Amino acid sequence: MAETPYQVTERRPIGSRNWAASKGAAKWLAQRGASPNAISVAGMVCGMLGGVALASTACPYAWERVGWLAGAAMIQARLLANMLDGMVAVESGTASAVGELYNEVPDRVSDTAILLGAGYALHGSVTLGWAAACAALFTAYVRAMGKAAGAPHEFCGPMAKQHRMAIVTVIALFYALAPRSWQVTWGPAPGWSVLSVGLLVIVTGALVTAVRRLARVAANLRRRT
Repeated sequence: MAETPYQVTERRPIGSRNWAASKGAAKWLAQRGASPNAISVAGMVCGMLGGVALASTACPYAWERVGWLAGAAMIQARLLANMLDGMVAVESGTASAVGELYNEVPDRVSDTAILLGAGYALHGSVTLGWAAACAALFTAYVRAMGKAAGAPHEFCGPMAKQHRMAIVTVIALFYALAPRSWQVTWGPAPGWSVLSVGLLVIVTGALVTAVRRLARVAANLRRRT
């Protein structure tokens, strides 16, 4: 008996996946034999480089704006790879259970690298960076445990991956392009900055997201019993 091909049943809802440019890029890569798993790993490398670029802004030199720009660019490159890996897998008919691992594990590495990089960055907060990384991992853990228990993947927000990365990207662009007179801190030392407030928003939003996902998973499992 022929083995049943692996079926992709659940994918993160991404509006840009329906863009003509996105479909064209996925088709072009699939026709040239690009490996979806290699694209996933490339996305992870971009995420790690993004974290390093963000953290480098704290070094005592005059090119921190370059670090902010590089961080924003690498974050977006990471998200692009995250979108294209699944599209190429579907386009080329190479989707597999192993591909699910390549889709998930690099995401966790990228999230951790970027959020820690933001925490160690100029104007950042190491404590909030670690808290944001842990909170992001927790949201993914709840989703994975829900799937393992028999519920569908829960991708709800308000602070899913794309939302976390959007906040860090916007803040990085702010520090890259805004006048230094706008880059102030408030309150007693070490004070609050745009970046530290953004990290606090990510921590709070990610915890709310984890609670929402847990509630939805529990409700789904109760309906199945």
